Amino acid sequence: MPYTYKYPRPSVTVDCIIFGYSVGSQLKVLLIERALDPHRGQWALPGGFVELEEDLEAAALREVEEETGVKDVFVEQLYTFGQPGRDPRGRVISVAYFALVNLAKHPTKASSDARNVHWFDVDRLPSLAFDHRQILDVAIDRLIAKVRYQPIGFELLPEHFTLSQLQELYETVLGVSELNKRNFRTKILKMGVLREVGRQEGVAHRPAILYAFDKERYATLVKARQEGLLRRGVDFEI
Repeated sequence: MPYTYKYPRPSVTVDCIIFGYSVGSQLKVLLIERALDPHRGQWALPGGFVELEEDLEAAALREVEEETGVKDVFVEQLYTFGQPGRDPRGRVISVAYFALVNLAKHPTKASSDARNVHWFDVDRLPSLAFDHRQILDVAIDRLIAKVRYQPIGFELLPEHFTLSQLQELYETVLGVSELNKRNFRTKILKMGVLREVGRQEGVAHRPAILYAFDKERYATLVKARQEGLLRRGVDFEI
């Protein structure tokens, strides 16, 4: 005999905040233009309803790929949004995920219930459907907080990069015009997760030192529970 629930059950959705960056660009977020009601024709975060036998993260990755063509990304759970009335279709609770990807490595193509897909600068956004502006603001705050204590975004840079390129990435994510150059370099090198790989070639100016992110060193530090060292390394004074 099937079980009868005493209380009505809400629907569960996932919403995905995909941040994009490449050297020399602004921080961007991937939005879709909705092809279906509600909010037909408005811009929104990619996402949708979770299937009954589907894992939450799997649902997030599926929706992103179905609606935008973006795949093979690492997503991290952000927050759960469940304010009554946030969705005109009924009582809907949404679990939000976010990711940071390289623009050049993730071409987009609108499909499923998305009429269009576009990368928008985070400081030049259209009006968003549902409560997606609130969700995006929470994601931006999380990203800014995260970049202060954990080395993120190295996959957005060339395999070998200069400290100037790395600083530009941090300034873009943090939304500041210029970090103190000496302070930044001292603290980022103090972390011990970068290794020198040579110098620039074929440049008109004095060749800068090239670095690579040492993933094994970082994994060792985390495993040894030296998060305090990592935190001190990138606690920038801005």
